[in-house]
Amino acid sequence: MKDTNLRDQIESVLRANSDQSFTVEKISSELGYHGSTAFKVIVQELAQLERDKKVIVTSKGNFKINPADVILEGSFHANVKGFGFVRYDEDLPDAYIAPDHTMNAMNGDTVQFKIIRPAKADSDKGPEGKVIKISERGYTQVVGEFQQTGDDQGYYGQVILKDKKLSSFKFYVNEVGLKPTPGEVVTADITRYPDAKHPDTMVGVAKEVIGSIDDPGIDILQIVYAHKIPSQFPEDVLQEADAIPDHVTKDELKGREDVTDQQLVTIDGEDSKDLDDAGTVWKLPNGNYHLGVHIADVSHYVKPGSLIDKEAYKRGTSVYLTDRVIPMLPRRLSNGICSLNEGKLRLCMSCEMEINQRGEVVKHRIHPSYMRSAARMTYTDVNKILESDDPKTIKKYKKLVPMFKDMADLHRILLKHRMKRGAISFDDHEAEIITDETGHPIDVQLRVRGLAEKLVESFMLAANETIAKHYYDKHVPFLYRVHETPDADRVKSFFELLTAFGINVKGDVNHLKPSMMQNVLKKVAGKPEEAMVSVMMLRSLKQARYSDQPLGHFGLAAPYYTHFTSPIRRYPDTMVHRMIHYYMDHGINAKSKGKFKNVLDEIGTHTSDCERREVDTERDTISMKEAQYMADHIGETFDATVSSVMKFGMFVELPNTIEGLIHISRMKDDYYEYVDKYLCLVGRNTGRTYRIGQPIKVKVIHVDADQSEIDFDLVNPKDAPVTHILPKRPHKHFNHGNHNHYHNRHGSSNRSGKRNFNHHSHHGKVNHSHK
Repeated sequence: MKDTNLRDQIESVLRANSDQSFTVEKISSELGYHGSTAFKVIVQELAQLERDKKVIVTSKGNFKINPADVILEGSFHANVKGFGFVRYDEDLPDAYIAPDHTMNAMNGDTVQFKIIRPAKADSDKGPEGKVIKISERGYTQVVGEFQQTGDDQGYYGQVILKDKKLSSFKFYVNEVGLKPTPGEVVTADITRYPDAKHPDTMVGVAKEVIGSIDDPGIDILQIVYAHKIPSQFPEDVLQEADAIPDHVTKDELKGREDVTDQQLVTIDGEDSKDLDDAGTVWKLPNGNYHLGVHIADVSHYVKPGSLIDKEAYKRGTSVYLTDRVIPMLPRRLSNGICSLNEGKLRLCMSCEMEINQRGEVVKHRIHPSYMRSAARMTYTDVNKILESDDPKTIKKYKKLVPMFKDMADLHRILLKHRMKRGAISFDDHEAEIITDETGHPIDVQLRVRGLAEKLVESFMLAANETIAKHYYDKHVPFLYRVHETPDADRVKSFFELLTAFGINVKGDVNHLKPSMMQNVLKKVAGKPEEAMVSVMMLRSLKQARYSDQPLGHFGLAAPYYTHFTSPIRRYPDTMVHRMIHYYMDHGINAKSKGKFKNVLDEIGTHTSDCERREVDTERDTISMKEAQYMADHIGETFDATVSSVMKFGMFVELPNTIEGLIHISRMKDDYYEYVDKYLCLVGRNTGRTYRIGQPIKVKVIHVDADQSEIDFDLVNPKDAPVTHILPKRPHKHFNHGNHNHYHNRHGSSNRSGKRNFNHHSHHGKVNHSHK
């Protein structure tokens, strides 16, 4: 046996499996070497690797690559205090990076790093690392108001950064290129990043003026640019869209089924103009229901490789913000020929299903068709018919009322079917922000989902599942919407938390079923701990995404799921339509299967990233508008609920979903300690206790609208419930100044934790923020 390169082979095996430890026998097996002679030589080489500190020996006598010698890569998340964390593995804890070891990496940078202190098995602390290289910058451009001050360090001026993640930096503009005037909002390319000599500054070149700081809506536009959302269509894309006829031609009807005789309606919000789904329901003679879901055939107009297609792929999704929509497609398509406008002939892709009384789809047909919407219905009017029995609305839509009644009945059957198989149902609390003509928020209300919203959701879910299962059964490459089973360790921690509150969960976390989660929600429904349990459950779940693998949808308890129903505003849906057409036109064979095989993984990854970008943009916009609204209410008192508890204080939520922070330093009636086991703050002397879901009264004391931060103070802390869960200590005189010590020990408030829950879009068609 030649051993000249044996050491390199052993090191390669260990390095390729850096998270595992190996016995000598296992290494021998991996290398294909056997016998006592080989065993002896491998032991010798391992001994030398250990002396060279390339390999370490575990407590069990196994061998693994030295973590300090492994170069890892991940995403850097910065803290305003100078340290950060690197997320490099979905299942492993993030690596802590001390201020001296960050190489001045910025938030969102992709970095290479080494572990300099492994995580301890008996501690909840993760490993500590050291950045050795910044591979890719998360920020290449900034946006903000241009100013000229006496503190410009010899540069032309500064861009004032409102992005929370950049708030600790100054950005100087040099005289090369565009020279904006003070008060203009500009984008600027970064030419010099923070370094050891200039840790708190960046330098760049102004590239584009996007408006004036006083322009209505410029605040939202800054967020749009900060998230790199394309806000304008290139001229050549618009020209290509203008060349598409604004009506359906006779030739386009060939090969399509005529469904214009069916009673099809669209049901959307009042402001919606991109109507991409229509539905109909009727009762069949055998007692089953016919459900027809007819979706705008966007793929007919958006051809592969066209300028419109490339732009739609780049955008990935439409973005729905407080006072505007940034569409995925030019408005000539999204609001025109692709929109299922009332009375207009339109091309569509149909999924017609027969559903029995148990909510099972017993038959289905998928086919291209053309339709004409009988009515442009709104959620409001359908709710007036089904929930309020409003005589005026019922009279107006007299011919359609029986169908709406059938729709409601079918929805209840479908909902019962989903609940029976274990689908998890979270109550979505969303804000509706009312603005004046300048874009300033004048009211924030809780958006209420009625029966109309819920029945449309049920029908879209049924169609998406039916499409996914159909093409899974055909064994063809396909794009799925997946929501994977949560990690056992994360769920175990969640269940242990529940036990502390007297909630016992039956079942094996290693074989988790959605029904186990559903049962938890049932147990706490209507109880004070319901909100806390819902929040912690969300944190234990994974993030929904797009994939070319049928990994199932845990939240829906659906083995197969896709997004088919919103192609005007989601690229994955357009892609699904494109594949359906292709398989229909070319049959299912080896050649047709090869068409999409090698592109779907990349499409799934890209569109998932676009979705997260859209969600972040929407969230930042809502937070900003809520802060602007609360700035008009400083000093006022509100009822609130504790939404999360941290070592540095607690976030509270008003009934209209507005959230803010009560910092620990403001809780001056006692010295409060964080009890991790119960996720609560407890007063050392009084036993006053604050935990998630608890009702309290708060006063608005400070608002930073630029940073979207709202600070509250407690009203009547004496009303807090008292517990005795803190361990007893020798009595000490309480000193209000102790809070500063507590704050220094546990760090400053990290508002990035606010609303930092996984995004689980099942269908995305319920309200204006998703529609």
